[in-house]
Amino acid sequence: MKLYRRENYLKKIRGFYHDTELIKVITGVRRCGKSCLMETILKELHESDIPKERLIYLNLDSRENRSIETADQLERLILQKSPETDGTKYLFIDEIQNVKNFETVINGFRTDGEYSIFITGSNSYLLSGELITKLTGRYLEFELYPLSFEEYLGMKKFLGKTVQADLTSEFDLYIAEGGFPKALQYEGEDKRIYIRGVIQEIFEKDIRRRVKIRKISVFETVQRYIINNFGATLDLSHILSDLKKNGCSIKRETLYRYIKIMEDAKIIYSCKRFNLKSRKSISGEQKYYLADPGFYYAFNTDQRINYGPTMENTVYIYAKAKGYEVSAGRIGKFECDFILHRNYFDYAYVQVAMTIMNSIETENREYRPFEQIKDNYPKYLITRNDFIQHRSGILHYNIAPFMKENMDF
Repeated sequence: MKLYRRENYLKKIRGFYHDTELIKVITGVRRCGKSCLMETILKELHESDIPKERLIYLNLDSRENRSIETADQLERLILQKSPETDGTKYLFIDEIQNVKNFETVINGFRTDGEYSIFITGSNSYLLSGELITKLTGRYLEFELYPLSFEEYLGMKKFLGKTVQADLTSEFDLYIAEGGFPKALQYEGEDKRIYIRGVIQEIFEKDIRRRVKIRKISVFETVQRYIINNFGATLDLSHILSDLKKNGCSIKRETLYRYIKIMEDAKIIYSCKRFNLKSRKSISGEQKYYLADPGFYYAFNTDQRINYGPTMENTVYIYAKAKGYEVSAGRIGKFECDFILHRNYFDYAYVQVAMTIMNSIETENREYRPFEQIKDNYPKYLITRNDFIQHRSGILHYNIAPFMKENMDF
């Protein structure tokens, strides 16, 4: 089977293909392409003349392996599949969180020094508790996200799909339909049905199996609320008040737990707010962004694009995939959409706007936060399809060509 190669991630992992000391952990929301990435790595190793018998691939979600639930069963399966030959063996285990106490087994094979190990999991439970305790400093996490716009265009061509000549129109399709790789195989309403199915699969496999939720309808109400308000500044009191007005009264600790469950399942990401003057986080206030905007559009009958939060969401995930830590900023009474940092010296500020061409007031509103920031780190204004402006040294780009070229901030 031909696989679309996601080079942005492969180049991060290649240097560790033959490392037997570090476990390579690939995480990400369910159906974002982890299995295909793992199969691509396996294929690259085979193409580099690693004998096929030394490449061991176990999909624990498959029918033949669904009975593998305990550490002992997993160990026996690995030994059964392992060849009695010299040289490094390459062990790939997909959806390893299906096995209870898998950490002990994986650590045992790591300490043997004969295996280069790759594992995937769809949620944050994979990197909690026992794994961190037993493998501190012995694993590397590579988080995978749904397709970027550059990858979306590349995969459409790979699948023989038509790409529109107007890049902005193609970008509008991308943000409305989302970046789940398999969704590209469907058309129209089928895409929405598929993405709704992804949410249901996440609930059944990544939530319900691991945490007890007594009132499923209440959890689904909270989930729908957070998804419908992605990109908005929220605090728990605000959410509780809104839910109560709509007939859903729950405790603060229950709400906090439900949001944490959604984060652990990688449906949403929290973006904390930061005061640039005091250099401190703003307690209580944060924004929530979706792993993929398709989650929102799959559940809403109104298919008109809400460009403000959707463009913000797209920039947020794009920056996370680039390895940036992302927070929302405030400078006095002004808001800066994002503060990005990747290491001590690599900072950037980003404003996202559908357009600044409506009026001079609109233009000034988007530029004003930048003009309050006195340091010399780069400042980016990202719009949908404006004439490019040159003002105050601020870097202005339209979002579609910026992301198509896979540019860094």
